[in-house]
Amino acid sequence: MSECTHDCGSCGEDCPSRQSSPQDFLEKPNELSNIRRVIGVVSGKGGVGKSLVTSLLAVQLNRRGYKTGIMDADITGPSIPKAFGIHQKAAGTGTALLPVKSKTGVEIISINLLLENESDPVVWRGPIIAGVVKQFWTDVIWDNVDFLFVDMPPGTGDVPLTVFQSIPLDGIIVVASPQELVEMVVEKAVRMAQLMNIPILGLVENMSYVACPDCGKKIPVFGESHVDEIASRYHLPVLAKLPIDPALAKACDQGVIELYEGDWMDQAADQLEKLDK
Repeated sequence: MSECTHDCGSCGEDCPSRQSSPQDFLEKPNELSNIRRVIGVVSGKGGVGKSLVTSLLAVQLNRRGYKTGIMDADITGPSIPKAFGIHQKAAGTGTALLPVKSKTGVEIISINLLLENESDPVVWRGPIIAGVVKQFWTDVIWDNVDFLFVDMPPGTGDVPLTVFQSIPLDGIIVVASPQELVEMVVEKAVRMAQLMNIPILGLVENMSYVACPDCGKKIPVFGESHVDEIASRYHLPVLAKLPIDPALAKACDQGVIELYEGDWMDQAADQLEKLDK
């Protein structure tokens, strides 16, 4: 059967690709993988701390006794290995890839673990990038992982669509920041998930405030938060409001995020634990 070769957005043909249900696009994980829950971490725009939230969630659940993994699907802007201080290359079996384990046992796969040099840019077109992300699901052996977090690139383009269609997500967490501009792009991410019938577990606001070191007063550096309004509009819980914390930024820069202590993600971790019961 010939494949569709034209722009479906302006096409009125009732071809097989239009008749397929979302389930038809799901890819099977590697036959040696065993994954209980898959959680996507998304954002409507870049720079809001999606990778930070992904890392904190993986660390928090790991501390609670769950085996966690991170699929770094942000191919052109990978930052997960840096936060965990990982510089070694991923190994393979000849037929599959093996994720690299962090100091505390978090399994991680990222394009930076496959490049010859970490600083080499990935200058690929969208379909190729989406194909690599799909391979992170089909060709990587995720061994008895309780929670696999997918750190997705921002927006609603090729890669998020590939993840939503190809990987059986148990839910997503949407990351935002307080600026009014972000309110609009957060709603785009929420609506995309709703269109794709992906459960939205809640919202996390990063850079919500900075706490005065002298009096403890919370100062909204980027303006008043709108995350509660968005959450109320879509009947979603706000799972966390992360402050601007120089100690947390330093932990990421030094690759020791697993040593950082903080309880801001407790409610988000509680929400994820409910999925496992």
